[in-house]
Amino acid sequence: MGNPNKPTRARDPRIAAVVNQNGCTGCEACLTVCPVDCIEPVPGPDAQQPAVLRLVEIDQDRCIGCGLCPKICPWDTITMEPYPASREIAVAYTLRSVVPGHAAGVPSEMIG
Repeated sequence: MGNPNKPTRARDPRIAAVVNQNGCTGCEACLTVCPVDCIEPVPGPDAQQPAVLRLVEIDQDRCIGCGLCPKICPWDTITMEPYPASREIAVAYTLRSVVPGHAAGVPSEMIG
């Protein structure tokens, strides 16, 4: 289940983008190129200071597999993976989540 506040894609992509939050610096360069607005800013991993070292997360239910975000990521932390395996890979790489239905991270209602 992706973000219910955004439209769904017409069909599943062949590949989808996955961000490894262990290498993400939260620069948000990827947000500027995403044509479907499926990349979400996420609070940093430190629960005491969530505004410090922010991260990003890619909504696997909305990604169309265009491949623009890995090209612009200055830290090479975004990869294109076969879909639907990308969904499982994303969960393994996710430290914090704001996308409803994702297993990793903290529930979106706890992020203020």
